[in-house]
This record gives sequence, structure tokens and C-alpha cells, in this order.
Amino acid sequence: MSSHEHGRQRHPLIFRRVRVEQVIALTPTMRRIVLGGPELAGFHSAAADDHAKLFFPHPDGSLVMPVTGPEGTPVYTTGDVRSLARDYTPRLHDASAGTLAIDFVLHGEGPATSWAAQAQVGDTIGLGGPRGSFVVAEDFDQYALFGDETALPAIARWLEEMPAGRRVDAWIEIPDDADRQPLRTRADARITWLPRDGAEAGARLEAALRDVPQPHGDTFWWIACESRRTRALRQHLEGDRHVPKDWIRATGYWKHAGDTGEE
Repeated sequence: MSSHEHGRQRHPLIFRRVRVEQVIALTPTMRRIVLGGPELAGFHSAAADDHAKLFFPHPDGSLVMPVTGPEGTPVYTTGDVRSLARDYTPRLHDASAGTLAIDFVLHGEGPATSWAAQAQVGDTIGLGGPRGSFVVAEDFDQYALFGDETALPAIARWLEEMPAGRRVDAWIEIPDDADRQPLRTRADARITWLPRDGAEAGARLEAALRDVPQPHGDTFWWIACESRRTRALRQHLEGDRHVPKDWIRATGYWKHAGDTGEE
């Protein structure tokens, strides 16, 4: 009988200053920033949906970042205005080349979008973590991945890292057809693209999940999209389909203005 025991790994909290090595336009709404530099040595990310924290420079180029305190927690040693920080998925880490790729969705007017849209080779940015990894059990009969474009880096990485023969279905909501990306995998994968084409964010993703027939065998469900939509999908799985909580990992990757709900 399968145990479905997930693993949790803790990593030393390290803050780094890294530089932009390459900028790549992936689609009209996604830009890849390849980071590097000597401080990237020792970087580690064990799970496809890990989060690393990026610290964005002030307009004058300065970075005000924490250091690791004696308790292993972040500590600021200066009273200067702190650099804004946001969580991102480590998309591609090449330890031998000393590089780390982060994929940015270009939408809105936030500090991350603005920085990514203007980033140039040689720019400096701060990096912290990941502090830990949630490693999903590998003994499920199949895996179902649901996410919008903000979750696409994690889904793409997960597909690349899955072994041959693993059964996985992925539903990915994107703004329109131009935002599709080639996804590599050795797994037995079926990928369904859900162009929004002006529909409300998450609506096509929610409809797709609700329409999926009850799978045969044990299925792990992974969901990442707008926070309120994520909660609704998790509640559907737990309440309507009676999926065990440990068979679901649902994370709100962004929030509508005014939404203060917690995941």
C-alpha cells in the first residue's frame, strides 16, 4: 500500500547579491532573467514550486537587504528604507554554470514587473532563500496540475524534472494563444492550454477542474493561481470530491486588489 509521505527540507537562509547575465523574451507576457555571480555558489532548490525572495533595487540602484541573524532569521542592520521584495520560483538552476533563471510575468505596474521589463545585463538584484522545500511524494498513481501564467514556471520545471512514465495532466490558463511555451518532459504528460481571451482570471481554470472526471487511482492535486480562486478550487476538492487534504497543495500566487484572505 502506498504511503504518500511528503518530505519537507529546511535550507540555511542565505542572502545574496547577484547580477543579470542574460535577458530572454519567452512570450509577449513572460521574460526570463538569468542571474549569476560568485555569491550564487551553494544555491539550492529541491522542489519545483520553491519560492526564493527577490529584493529589488531602489531607483538609485542601491539595495537594502537583511542578513542572516544568529537564530537563522532575517535581520536588518540599517535603518535605511528597505528594498521591496517579492517571491519567485527558481525556474532553472545550473550549478556548473553558476546561473539561476527566474521567469517574470509582465503584467500590472508593480516593482517586480517594472524591474523585469527594464532589466539589462549587469544590473544587480538581491536574492534570499529558498528557506525550505516541500517535496511531494512520488508514489501517487497520477498528478494533476492546475495553474495560471504565474504558476507556469513551477509547472514547467515540475514537468522537466518528472521521470519517464509518470502520469501527469496539466491545465494552464494563459492570457491568449501567443503565451504558450514549449514544455519538455519525459513523463507521460497531457497538457491543456486554456487561453483566457478576455475572460476573468481563473474562470477557465476553475471550469476545467470542475469538469475533470473523478480519476481512477490516487491523485495528487496541485493548484496555483489567484488567491480567491485557489481557495474555491481547494474547497471543491475537499468538500465535493472528498479528496484528502494531504493530497492537495493549493497556493495563492497573487491577489486581487482588496483581497486580504490568507491561504
